[in-house]
Amino acid sequence: MNAYQTVNTPEQLAHLCRSLETEQKIAVDLEADSMHHFTEKVCLVQIGSSKGVFIIDPLQTDRMDLLEPVMADPSVEKVMHGADFDIRSLDRDFGIRVSNLFDTEIACKIIGIRERGLAALAKKYCNADLDKKFQKTDWTRRPLTDDKLSYCADDVAYLFRISDILKKTLLEKGRLEWVKQECENQVRVRFEPNHDSPLFVKFKGAGKMDSRTLTVLEYLLQMRVKIAEKKDLPLFKVMGTHSLSTMAWKKPVTKDMLKRSGALSDKQMSMYADQCIRAVQEALELPGAKLFTYPKTRGTRLSDIEQKRIKALKKMRTEKSAAMEIEEGFLLNNALIAALAKANPAVRQDVFEMENISPWQADLLADDILQVLQGLR
Repeated sequence: MNAYQTVNTPEQLAHLCRSLETEQKIAVDLEADSMHHFTEKVCLVQIGSSKGVFIIDPLQTDRMDLLEPVMADPSVEKVMHGADFDIRSLDRDFGIRVSNLFDTEIACKIIGIRERGLAALAKKYCNADLDKKFQKTDWTRRPLTDDKLSYCADDVAYLFRISDILKKTLLEKGRLEWVKQECENQVRVRFEPNHDSPLFVKFKGAGKMDSRTLTVLEYLLQMRVKIAEKKDLPLFKVMGTHSLSTMAWKKPVTKDMLKRSGALSDKQMSMYADQCIRAVQEALELPGAKLFTYPKTRGTRLSDIEQKRIKALKKMRTEKSAAMEIEEGFLLNNALIAALAKANPAVRQDVFEMENISPWQADLLADDILQVLQGLR
């Protein structure tokens, strides 16, 4: 159990931020309430420094903007684990931007560490057992007990030690610069709204639906959002994607049809049957001209030679990945491979100018990529 100090007032937060200005690096993590509420928000921010662990409560202080200067300060390194969600959340709730990031999860990917959860890393490098029993806690509830706060403190207490060990390995392998480049990409992510219409564009399998089925799905998705917002519940706690997909395909317009579809549990039937049937009926009544259609992506059809290039590039990636002990998808993801197959670069500079390729990837793989592609010309 690690010691911690709570920060619950603007005055305490201002004092903490002044002390952080002189730090060379800080560890950062946060807790949110996505498992319990419709509108997700940051409930706690944990900061580790040379002076100890501090747990900031945004629900009790309305001056989180005080934290922004140090988070944006390029002279202070921010050590985080799996920073994507945290960076988007800080941006969404407080307009806080992060600079000089060292993401321990990214570092693990680049040196091929498979078990890279924070608990696994704390055990491996610090011989510490992190108790994850509060992983699904509703962090909006107050007061917070000592054991819950200790749980939060643990999430940053070991990050310095873990990052130091990972950096040593990266230096030995000559890959520290690779992590820096990927972290520079990571800090550029921003929050994107989840409930913009049409909702079906983010629904798996929607692209295979005909226009009428897609429209039924959209009406059901909008219905679920309204219910979730009214009840202040996350979407999955209202009904899951399988239920929505089943109703979209089967289009039940009576309770008996809905019951026989198996889309909803008995409890869901009692709560949502009428709303689901109404949504389906409204979608079925729409004239053909007003039906939704799935947006077509231009240029998705691949020629025979492009498919051969993709196959050959994936083979090269697999061999290179095994030799370097780095994850295949991180070394060169499928989207980049498809783009390379289409662009068919002829010289190294062409590879460096590809969109979404990092300099380290281009420098490392350009010759291999060109060799593969030239062999198919």
